[in-house]
Amino acid sequence: MNNSFVNMASTGNFDPLNASIPATKVEITVSFCVLYTQGMGNKEWREFGRTEVIDNTLNPDFVRKFILDYFFEERQNLRFDFRLEKCDLSTSPCFACRGIPGKKCGTIIVKAEELNNCRESVMMQFCGNKLDKKDFFGKSDPFLVFHRSNEDGTFTICHKTEVVKNTLNPVWQAFKIPVRALCNGDYDRTIKVEVYDWDRDGSHDFIGEFSTSYRELSRGQSQFNVYEVSVVQRTAETQINFTVAIDFTASNGNPAQPTSLHYMSPYQLNAYAMALKAVGEIIQDYDSDKMFPALGFGAKLPPDGRVSHEFALNGNPQNPYCTGIDGVMEAYYQSLKSVQLYGPTNFSPVINHVARYAASVKDGSQYFVLLIITDGVISDMAQTKESIVNASCLPMSIIIVGVGPAEFDAMVELDGDEIRISSRGRYAERDIVQFVPFRDYIDRTGNHILSMARLAKDVLAEIPDQFLSYMRTRGIKPSPGAAALHAQQCRFPGSPSVPYRAVPYRTVLNFSVY
Repeated sequence: MNNSFVNMASTGNFDPLNASIPATKVEITVSFCVLYTQGMGNKEWREFGRTEVIDNTLNPDFVRKFILDYFFEERQNLRFDFRLEKCDLSTSPCFACRGIPGKKCGTIIVKAEELNNCRESVMMQFCGNKLDKKDFFGKSDPFLVFHRSNEDGTFTICHKTEVVKNTLNPVWQAFKIPVRALCNGDYDRTIKVEVYDWDRDGSHDFIGEFSTSYRELSRGQSQFNVYEVSVVQRTAETQINFTVAIDFTASNGNPAQPTSLHYMSPYQLNAYAMALKAVGEIIQDYDSDKMFPALGFGAKLPPDGRVSHEFALNGNPQNPYCTGIDGVMEAYYQSLKSVQLYGPTNFSPVINHVARYAASVKDGSQYFVLLIITDGVISDMAQTKESIVNASCLPMSIIIVGVGPAEFDAMVELDGDEIRISSRGRYAERDIVQFVPFRDYIDRTGNHILSMARLAKDVLAEIPDQFLSYMRTRGIKPSPGAAALHAQQCRFPGSPSVPYRAVPYRTVLNFSVY
């Protein structure tokens, strides 16, 4: 099942009950999807739109798309309701078949891509001609299915023609389609066209496919627009790696006391846990394996009481990875029970820790995000500035969240929004730091969910531009029309050879573009 937030017209109204009663009893199975969205800070679901109805199939591929405003820094909950309905058109309205609790009822594939601002539309018409003695279209009912290529090398359906019944030389009706729907405004993006033989029971026979582009289509009817069936495949992606570093200095207060910023209340999360959960639950959706290194700094470690500014929260320096944000939270709570809060507040060790990994991968295949949560004045300012300047040429970003009532003037300098940070006469190549004080986002009514949502929105707002700035400065180009970080994942392919596979039919499809 394939669904995608990319193009096509508005959803319109749908009324499955508006049908004439036939003379004989007919049972028809149809399926469609209803999309619901949820507002930030509340749990109310509202219907956003519906796909078209597809008859007689358990594997629908919907043409109609949902177009939503996407915000990287927010968690936008979506709910997809799939309706499988059986209708006895002579006696009763449709009724929905519900899924069985605890039983897997199928799989939905959701793809997302940032839309280009292209407003062009094109009118096209296709025809098919038989070349040899194989009755390619002989006594068949052919139709065409158009797919636009996605950033990961997969394809998304964007148009279906009508079925042309029982013909050797089909001519499909001319149709108008937005260029954005066909190729997202990128004239060189691959367009795949599949040819099927229609079957009334829904099990259409695949005949073959060919690939083209809008630039080729725009040449109109000519020898350039004569195709043999073929297929194109390309894949690549950028993996987001998320690391968290937590301040365990004594200025946070005794964790056993309610006045401590690290106090583990049985009733609510402390400020550190709220900041970690707010940012982590957003960023983890961009990390495929959900395994996160979790570090601490500024504490004395057992058994000898040595001070460390780069220790694993799970107690395993060889493997500091935690499973999901819940695993990071658990490791944080366990560390509070085993280490002694001490000091000073040094950032450079954890920045250098992540920078070492980022320095080993500069081809665009990985990008690193470090979240530092701290309560006080930084102690190693000069070293931290040098670490940030060095890291500015690497594929990484740094988020700093300040908790508690302290003054954070030094953090504003690290942020570099007003004045680019420098060290020893060298300026940072890019702005890679985003700082916010958590106290600015605390909801006055005590709504912690809303506080966390506001925090995540602001601290993550600059990550997409920082990500893209690294790719641009390194000359790493996305696939045609790629949406970079504004897609479900980031994909930046190289230029692999394009394999073609011939199918066992010799047919040419000619078409005109008006």
